Amino acid sequence: MEHAPAQGLPFMKMHGLGNDFVVVDDRGRPPRVTPALARAMADRHRGVGFDQLAVIEDSPDTDAKLTFYNADGSLSAACGNATRCIARHLMDDTGRGALILTTDRGALPCRDAGGGLTSVNMGHALTGWDQIPLAEPMDTRALPLDGGPSATSMGNPHCTFFVPEADAVDLEDLGPRIEHHPLFPDRTNVQVASVIGPDTIRMRVWERGTGITLASGSSSCATAHAAHRRGLTGPAVTVRLDGGDIHIRIASDGIWMTGPTAHVFDGVWRG
Repeated sequence: MEHAPAQGLPFMKMHGLGNDFVVVDDRGRPPRVTPALARAMADRHRGVGFDQLAVIEDSPDTDAKLTFYNADGSLSAACGNATRCIARHLMDDTGRGALILTTDRGALPCRDAGGGLTSVNMGHALTGWDQIPLAEPMDTRALPLDGGPSATSMGNPHCTFFVPEADAVDLEDLGPRIEHHPLFPDRTNVQVASVIGPDTIRMRVWERGTGITLASGSSSCATAHAAHRRGLTGPAVTVRLDGGDIHIRIASDGIWMTGPTAHVFDGVWRG
């Protein structure tokens, strides 16, 4: 097991709609998280357990920089729910109602949406085959796979299947098969979604490097964009996830995601 610093590694446990995170604040100090440490902390039986681990770091241009690890220790460029959780934590700490966080996705504006909700602008969706990326040029609106899923990038790759009944899909079988399909050289997140109406989508998520999760912010953005792109919904939708509802709005300045956050507990890792 990867060991923490001698004095232990302080962390916060947070979640957005059950999409749970370990958050390490490394501002003002050298980095302490490694892929091996992330894998050890991710173990839900011998560690802490999380869908993603987020590291808060100093940023010269914005309020902070975020780096995300999946449960298998791989890096992810985007994690919308973790971004919202950390934005809420920093806003509560500073008394501010808005701030900007840098991720590998870019500089993301965040704001207090009132009523205990937090919004983050996840930027514009990317749909070019080489932006996602895919292994070769093709129409990303409907991929040449059974079910004709859409491919979208929110800084990380997504493959969305529109199905009659999302809850009837065997996601434990479909998820890993599509995540590791040769069409996706960087692997992919996988969603199964049922359009309930012009402003409502039921969605389930298989996250790359993690597995089935109760919610995913970037997956919600990608699915909402894919549904709107295919003419199935309007630009503003409620996405019903296993962990609860999140609200997505496709705007001229990017895709805004709004939902609740929770700071569950603080701890010290001494593994």
